[in-house]
Amino acid sequence: MAPAGRPGAKKGILERLESGEVVIGDGSFLITLEKRGYVKAGLWTPEAVIEHPDAVRQLHMEFLRAGSNVMQTFTFSASEDNMESKWEDVNAAACDLAREVAGKGDALVAGGICQTSIYKYHKDETRIKKLFRQQLEVFAWKKVDFLIAEYFEHVEEAVWAVEVLKESDRPVAVTMCIGPEGDMHDTTPGECAVRLVKAGASIVGVNCRFGPETSLKTTELMKEGLERAGLKAHLMVQPLGFHTPDCGKEGFVDLPEYPFGLESRVATRWDIQKYAREAYNLGVRYIGGCCGFEPYHIRAIAEELAPERGFLPPASEKHGSWGSGLDMHTKPWIRARARREYWENLLPASGRPFCPSLSKPDA
Repeated sequence: MAPAGRPGAKKGILERLESGEVVIGDGSFLITLEKRGYVKAGLWTPEAVIEHPDAVRQLHMEFLRAGSNVMQTFTFSASEDNMESKWEDVNAAACDLAREVAGKGDALVAGGICQTSIYKYHKDETRIKKLFRQQLEVFAWKKVDFLIAEYFEHVEEAVWAVEVLKESDRPVAVTMCIGPEGDMHDTTPGECAVRLVKAGASIVGVNCRFGPETSLKTTELMKEGLERAGLKAHLMVQPLGFHTPDCGKEGFVDLPEYPFGLESRVATRWDIQKYAREAYNLGVRYIGGCCGFEPYHIRAIAEELAPERGFLPPASEKHGSWGSGLDMHTKPWIRARARREYWENLLPASGRPFCPSLSKPDA
């Protein structure tokens, strides 16, 4: 199967999903750019779009080449409560970078907002909606293709976000950073999905906080909740690129390795191919990643779902399917690894003899 050629006219997000097309999201920006020296851990605000635009542009390009159909603006926590006077310039610059890269391929630009830092202290609907509306005004000015409200712990705040984003004429997606136990007030994933669709979201799902297996379980519960309520929406999943079966209700932020010691938990490309297939079989058609998802993980999604999509991403020019490039190796035992069965059944070692396989969450 050949890599994709130059795209024609771009279809909108809902047009793609309603036709059954697989939409591949992008991956990790905050944690990836922190590792590269462009983002400071803590508030995790995205000044890099102004301070180091080449770094952000390059990461967008890597995700595009790996197969992403969506360039999400690097605007996580870029609201006035976190960035004071910088927020507007950061949002505008992030839109410009995403649009520049999206124009080089068959990708859409999604304007992204997230939960505020003030909700858990002051549930001031008017103030919080004002923060969302400020970012929305920039997205409208920059003419993004659709909108994503992501990383919400509380369904009430997520509903407020959807209500604000619906003031525009753009399609709205919303994802919550919850596991199978539901949000921080014990609202089940199914009920969260119902409330978000009733608020006006066309695409619902989960992102971040949990690894692929847990995120798929949560997405399935959302799907079941919508079916019971007789509601329809497109499903979206963007989990961590880490294995986190030992985390608690709040996800990987409670693990002792967060955020600087997570490398031993990184998913392999083969883990992500399995995730992509399971997501597709569940009926999810918007499949991507969040923290820890590197471009090669996105390429793994694109390669696993190439039969359904009809093409491979450009980055596959440098990657043989299921290790096929190894058949040229001089060592016979390495040549023997050039097959799907080997990588599908591999149990990777950590190389850390005194480390446990699981950790005890701090909270």
